[in-house]
Amino acid sequence: ALLCLSVQPCFESTARAQKKDDGVTRYCRYQVGKKISHGIVEGNQVRQIDGDLFGTFQKTDTLIPLDKVTLLVPTRPTQVIAMAGNYKSHLGDEETITTKITTETTVTTNPRTGETTSETISTSETRRSGEIPEKFQIPQPFFKSPSCLLRHGGNILLPKDSEVTHFEAELVIVIGRTTRNVSKKDALDHVFGVTCGNDISARAWQKGDVQWWRAKGSDTFGPCGPFIATGLDYDNLLLQLRLNGKTMQKERTSQFINDIPSMVSFVSQHVTLHPGDLIFTGTPGTTSEIQPGDVLEVELEGVGILRNKVVARE
Repeated sequence: ALLCLSVQPCFESTARAQKKDDGVTRYCRYQVGKKISHGIVEGNQVRQIDGDLFGTFQKTDTLIPLDKVTLLVPTRPTQVIAMAGNYKSHLGDEETITTKITTETTVTTNPRTGETTSETISTSETRRSGEIPEKFQIPQPFFKSPSCLLRHGGNILLPKDSEVTHFEAELVIVIGRTTRNVSKKDALDHVFGVTCGNDISARAWQKGDVQWWRAKGSDTFGPCGPFIATGLDYDNLLLQLRLNGKTMQKERTSQFINDIPSMVSFVSQHVTLHPGDLIFTGTPGTTSEIQPGDVLEVELEGVGILRNKVVARE
């Protein structure tokens, strides 16, 4: 495990270590009794660290078995950002052509004569699957609420009126230092590591509301964890989701439309990111409905498995 003495040396020495020996370090945020700490995962144990995970910290001699701690959401972010449409496979089947037809009818009534006239205008948009629509050729971020975050092992609560709700397995970027107007070239220097995420999505709200605030940001709609991993090739990891043990999503992050440097750089041109902030990076393939009693597992290569149960909100 790497001992960070300050933010800048930590990032620079981590980058050198990755090139030299591909060393991977996993961190967690955990609770024992009333005490909350950060630690370095060492096999089936966690070594407590003292100080700031994103700044100056030191390892301690305290080792605790992982099964004796409660794993928490890995950070306490000021902002949670997520990407829409960041995999070709999520935009549609490669062997289909989709035509979207929009019809608008305007009805006009003359109050003096009672005469009514109508005019109907139809517009259509055709897209061949496998082609990336122009708007998705740049990152398309939206906000999730920090209160939506849910720890590993916590219950996803389905509101009674949310209707059809889906899972969305995602890699989540963990920002390591204040990031503003960073270039693509330098963006990875601002990434501390990555973790697992599940962008729970209430489809009726997503379609019917003007904004996605509750469809994507309701309480417990952002499972995240269990660990933050550093030292990986973040743009080439296997991402999987299992629903009750059955694999439903399986794709490598090399299939991102916009890679991690592009996402971090783009967001930072408009929104200042802070240490611990999270960016959900989009989901691959197709998603399916979840029901109370289901168990969801998001597995990200080199990071771990995020497991949550679905229950009905009382």
